[in-house]
Amino acid sequence: MDPVSHPRAAQAAYQDLLRMHLDEAASEVVGSIEERQRNGRTYLYDRFRIGTEMKSRYLGEDSPDLRDRLARAADLKAQGQERKKRMSRLARVLRSEGMIGTDRETGSLLLAFARAGVFRLGGTLIGTGAYGLYQGELGVRFDSDELAQTGDIDFASFERLSVALGDRVEEDPGDILRLMKFEAVPGVFDRQIWKWRQSGGEAMVEFLTPAFGEEVVKPLPALGVSAQALKYLNFLIGDPIHALALYRSGVLVQIPRPERFAIHKLIVASRRRGGPEEAKARKDRAQAEFLIRILAQDRPDDLAEALEHALAQGPRWRSRIASSLERMPATKDLLSGMGGAWAIGA
Repeated sequence: MDPVSHPRAAQAAYQDLLRMHLDEAASEVVGSIEERQRNGRTYLYDRFRIGTEMKSRYLGEDSPDLRDRLARAADLKAQGQERKKRMSRLARVLRSEGMIGTDRETGSLLLAFARAGVFRLGGTLIGTGAYGLYQGELGVRFDSDELAQTGDIDFASFERLSVALGDRVEEDPGDILRLMKFEAVPGVFDRQIWKWRQSGGEAMVEFLTPAFGEEVVKPLPALGVSAQALKYLNFLIGDPIHALALYRSGVLVQIPRPERFAIHKLIVASRRRGGPEEAKARKDRAQAEFLIRILAQDRPDDLAEALEHALAQGPRWRSRIASSLERMPATKDLLSGMGGAWAIGA
């Protein structure tokens, strides 16, 4: 089925609601803005005093948009009550225009994680949970079958960023999950905990991090969790974007860029072989195919850049992408017809 766009009213409402959530986050600044340099990047903090002690709260990587919002923090705070009313109205507009909301269990978990600072401190929602949010980012309708949850909710973050930030979540994700009836699943060998299973159900929450070497469990101190390291994940979560989960008046989260998500799905699909993994591989390819069709028409330059970046990583990356595309001839033809100095599978 060809992608169908949401009405213009829904696309405008989504962008307005996203902007208001970003304004809401900036309005929470209470002190002065502090800059910190890490590996050639600038990170901004809210520095304030509690009693005799100075505290710093991480706000985000420096950008013109963030700077502008922080400069207007006092005005944004004063507009808080009216903004909340408008946010509720916009959420109702999105539902009335057919945008599919997040289910109650997932929405309440994302809201609790957002309030704790998981996304502010570098956590990125990935997997099917992130895929469903591209309906707002790309302005297209998703079928309910396409958004069927696997029961897994996955989060990822860079270990080095988590160490460097010097800030920590206000409530540990493990404590939040226990309150929501999830039980920790210790690792088989080292007993480190990076995933939780819902009591009496099959829902799983997992924390992941890019592997630069062995795929082992590593700490994410800013998030207060451990995470399983996986190869190719650095490509997926590099340069993420803000998005909204449609629950209550919206939950501000962080997800991968859609073009990176699509190419990453081609890579991971080729790693899944046999049994239940083959069903996951089919879903990976279906999600990649759907996003690539949209991006090839609406954001061809972004898609081409992401593909070139992945292919430039070496023969193993090219082989995995080519392996998936051999089973997706229409998608392969679409990507090959976009031009560029690269050749898939070369």
